[in-house]
Amino acid sequence: MSLTHRPAPPRTPQDKLPEDRRHMIRRRWLTAVIIVLLVGIPAGYLVISAGQSRDSGRDKERESSAAGLQDNWPSLMKRRVFEVPVPSGAWGVAYYETSNWKTSRLYVQFTTTAGGLDAFLADSGTSRAALVPGSVTVGDRDAGIVGWTFADGMTWAGTTVTREEPRPATDLTVDLTDPAFPRVYAVSTTSP
Repeated sequence: MSLTHRPAPPRTPQDKLPEDRRHMIRRRWLTAVIIVLLVGIPAGYLVISAGQSRDSGRDKERESSAAGLQDNWPSLMKRRVFEVPVPSGAWGVAYYETSNWKTSRLYVQFTTTAGGLDAFLADSGTSRAALVPGSVTVGDRDAGIVGWTFADGMTWAGTTVTREEPRPATDLTVDLTDPAFPRVYAVSTTSP
């Protein structure tokens, strides 16, 4: 005897079991959560990115509109580009940057220790022996831009660090009135 297996006849829409209320609510909540995640996460990301971009633009605008020295460390990128390796542990650090189509300059001042000065000079490609006593190598024009005055009665020493183009040249003037805590004034100039 053989039994033939017949497939069940297809159900018509009228034959479907009705969805109970609990299952319907669960399905709608799951759909709502998925829509919120698919739309909300990218939208939140865009809002956060726009805020960060706007804040970055404001920081750049504030920095570029500053007139004179800013009491802050120049960014690591600026210190690298202009080859002004401010020693760690320096204090009273301030900087100012000017830039035009022909020349860019970074003005930096800081106070350090005698050892910090030696490290700074070595990292800049020079040494204490290159400092000429009584010499102020920062020009009057550059000093005027940031309000530096190199008054008589102080123990000044200076040198200019020249490097092969396109690397920057740096005028260094050091106040050695207190040899334990020298004050460094640097103007690094580069031409793009």
